[in-house]
Amino acid sequence: MTLDKLLEFCEPLRVEGVCRHSLGKLCQDSRDVEAGDVFIAVKGVKSDGHNFIDEAVQRGAGAIIVQNNVKASPDICIITVKKTKKLLGPLAQFFAGNPAGKLKVIGVTGTNGKTTVATLIWQVLTRLGVKASLLGTVEKRILTEPFKSRLTTADPIELANDMKKIVQAGSTHLVMEVSSHALDQKRVKGISFGAAVFTNLSHDHLDYHLSFNDYASAKKKLFNSLDSNSWAITNADDPRGEWIVNSTPAKIISVSLKDNGLIQGVLKKSDANGLSILIDDTRINSPLVGRFNAYNVIETLFTCTALGFDGARVAELLSECNGAPGRMERVTPRNRAQQKPMVFVDYAHTPDALDNVSSTIKEFKKKKQKLCIVFGCGGDRDRKKRPVMAKIAEKYADRIIVTSDNPRTEDADSIIDEIVAGFSDGAEYERITSRRDAIIQSISAAGKNDIILIAGKGHETYQEVNGERSHFDDREIARAALDQPESEITTGEAG
Repeated sequence: MTLDKLLEFCEPLRVEGVCRHSLGKLCQDSRDVEAGDVFIAVKGVKSDGHNFIDEAVQRGAGAIIVQNNVKASPDICIITVKKTKKLLGPLAQFFAGNPAGKLKVIGVTGTNGKTTVATLIWQVLTRLGVKASLLGTVEKRILTEPFKSRLTTADPIELANDMKKIVQAGSTHLVMEVSSHALDQKRVKGISFGAAVFTNLSHDHLDYHLSFNDYASAKKKLFNSLDSNSWAITNADDPRGEWIVNSTPAKIISVSLKDNGLIQGVLKKSDANGLSILIDDTRINSPLVGRFNAYNVIETLFTCTALGFDGARVAELLSECNGAPGRMERVTPRNRAQQKPMVFVDYAHTPDALDNVSSTIKEFKKKKQKLCIVFGCGGDRDRKKRPVMAKIAEKYADRIIVTSDNPRTEDADSIIDEIVAGFSDGAEYERITSRRDAIIQSISAAGKNDIILIAGKGHETYQEVNGERSHFDDREIARAALDQPESEITTGEAG
């Protein structure tokens, strides 16, 4: 990267000092700066990059991009622009060689279902022989090769570098989840989306957004950014489904199970073994469980057809696609012949998600079966939803165990106190702070025909306590408990 090319792209308000180095990579974190790198000072939620300019200079930055007035040294090039946050995404793409422009990018947003829809689209495209990659909450995949994902939507520099690797691997399509945080913080600015999908909107992230309307408006930004050649696929049965696409320039496909949208689906079967959906003369059989997943399946179908693929073939392939791990994932004992309770692990950590999975189980739960719900709430997150989660569990469960989730820096018992405040007078529930003990206890006390829902963490393989992460997987603990003879099941130390 030359200084002239950088200045041409940035269109600066002013330039001071001298660049005495050949320019290296772009950095947003001063700790990543090496000799000759370009440091861009961005004001974030918790810190302001302008406070770390001195460190970037000491580490040998070749140029500094700022929006605030800073003291310029003759030995460093200071580039002042109007808004560094607005510039960061496009500049990151520019440094990476504009990989987003070499991909057909499909963005999926919403409160619940993002991971499932993104994963299903990627699974279908891969089965169609398309060289597709995936960036999401559970995992990143360059073609079929997985690697860990830190955030639902990474920062613009990491995102651009991931896209560069994806292009170098030969990908033509990229499916990615797009969070409200990323949209609000302009992390995806500079990316042109060929299609965008809206799943639904419910109570979440109000610890970050000032109101539900602000949260909804952040999601809407994805659809407002589309162009007339793009497609917008929306859930018309969600109260915000039509609104979120009402000002998009894109072509719109609205889907419904309630006679609201352009595309009408009929849910013919929903039980513990999966779904059967009829759309005109096309039938989709899916191994996914629950009415809420019917929307995910239909949106996947029409996203793929909007991209130009044959609908009948896509419907056929959806019968082979299991979606994302940790989403209504059935945990079974190694010895399938054993009669054990039915155990589901799900990521449901919002009131709407818990209501969805619980109502789904209610649909196929037999009269004499009992449902046990094990759940908690994450620390350092929206506290308003805690008592609401209790009300939903009470609505559906025959037995309730309130436990820890990821307490993070909060006290786990204090979080539980705020949850149980939502139960009605006389409600019966157990509180077991250790999540490990809670899972084991739920299984050891269950009848062989009962159903257990372990909610909140889903695919996660860690628990964060006092700011430190340690290995913890609900599915591993549940499977171990299912595999043990009843007489040998014991609770352990807090996990």
